[in-house]
Amino acid sequence: MPNAQILLIDDDVTELERCREALAALPRISVVAENSSSAAVKLLGLESLDLVVTDLRMPLVDGLDILRVAQSLDPEMPVVIMTGYPSVDTAVTALKDGAADYLSKPVNLDELVTVASRLLETRRLRSEHRLLQRHLNQDYAFGEMVGVSPGMAEVFETVRRLASSDVDVLVIGETGTGKELVARSLHRQSANRSGRFVPVDCAAIPESLMESELFGHERGAFTGADQKSIGLMEFANQGTFFLDEVNALPMSMQAKLLRSLEERRFRRVGANLEIDVDIRVIAASNEDLAALVEEGRFREDLYYRLNVGMVEIPPLRDRDSDIPLLVEHFLEHHQGASDRRVTGVSPDALNVLKAYSWPGNVRQLQNVVRRALVMTSGPVLTLEDLPDEVVSERGDRATTGPGSFFDVRAEHQDRFEKEYLVGMLRECLGDVSEAARRAEIPRGTFYRLMKKHDLNADVFRLS
Repeated sequence: MPNAQILLIDDDVTELERCREALAALPRISVVAENSSSAAVKLLGLESLDLVVTDLRMPLVDGLDILRVAQSLDPEMPVVIMTGYPSVDTAVTALKDGAADYLSKPVNLDELVTVASRLLETRRLRSEHRLLQRHLNQDYAFGEMVGVSPGMAEVFETVRRLASSDVDVLVIGETGTGKELVARSLHRQSANRSGRFVPVDCAAIPESLMESELFGHERGAFTGADQKSIGLMEFANQGTFFLDEVNALPMSMQAKLLRSLEERRFRRVGANLEIDVDIRVIAASNEDLAALVEEGRFREDLYYRLNVGMVEIPPLRDRDSDIPLLVEHFLEHHQGASDRRVTGVSPDALNVLKAYSWPGNVRQLQNVVRRALVMTSGPVLTLEDLPDEVVSERGDRATTGPGSFFDVRAEHQDRFEKEYLVGMLRECLGDVSEAARRAEIPRGTFYRLMKKHDLNADVFRLS
């Protein structure tokens, strides 16, 4: 991973060196320290920077000038203002003008490191967000399927090759891997794409109704059949007939289905005449049909009839490189018209998502992201937004390390700050002045921490 670069500006050489040493101790960070603000302005246009930390009161060019120049060159450049206590009001003005944060001097080095780490991480996530979005719009999406792993690349290529033919296809994959998405992609690229895509959930239809559902029935064919009914296979004529969970078909229906697939012809229940159909058949199974054939639970001839072309979808646990793309895809898809935008996922939360075993595969991941969007109060999904069963599995795995000292410290500090602020605001019914007084910190600092954790006092006034 390339280093992030910080430009540190202060005409006080002693303070400059203190801050430089603290920031330089961060992993994968390089610091450019400059005690001349006029010289620093030139560096803004020459260096590839990720963060600017500048003193407010300096001769010739002050911190507000630095802020304006930095934002004119890069509107998303985070700028932190350092100021003495008498200038706090000016620093608040700087926040309104676009500064990312401010620190009182003499600077608390732990706070400096925490603020810098947070802003650099936010900038990195925004950069990854743009990169992932470009990927989603280019080579890593296929229809509604998303992936960059070798397994999914093979799925995409197989679908491309099979789509142009009219052969029947068998799609194999665990529950939740996206078998219907594969079937729909095949349909959309096939010669039958102008026809209907008719899905049939074989596991959801009672055995006594299966024949009537697939082939239809004539009036009076059985008790309750008071009118003629067109079956799903006939409804799919000139289109694609998708048999989902075909492994659930009872043996009695497998023989009838085989004949209809062989001849593309069937007879409604209670009818004498046969009906011809022009359909492409795609079947899907969450079990290994070859193994079911060996066990005598699935007809061998039907298996070979369906398995002219095969697409095998890998489980999500075997394609963890796809998880960042999938999360990004679901974030974009499920945010809807909400005014609050979630721009990404924190590194520790993403690591947990990548390490989880995902027994429910992509469908489960989608539901986890949807739940996290409801639970989060900030612009980035964190560990706190994830379900307990996902997070707890990380604790059960000895192979998952605790992360770096700085990451863990920042994580615990952020959690403590947010919990403390929420508790104090709830106790004071959203009265920020009273909450700051009880917390024994300046009201301006309390507001800054509220902004950092995306807290709104109005919520607590209403509760």
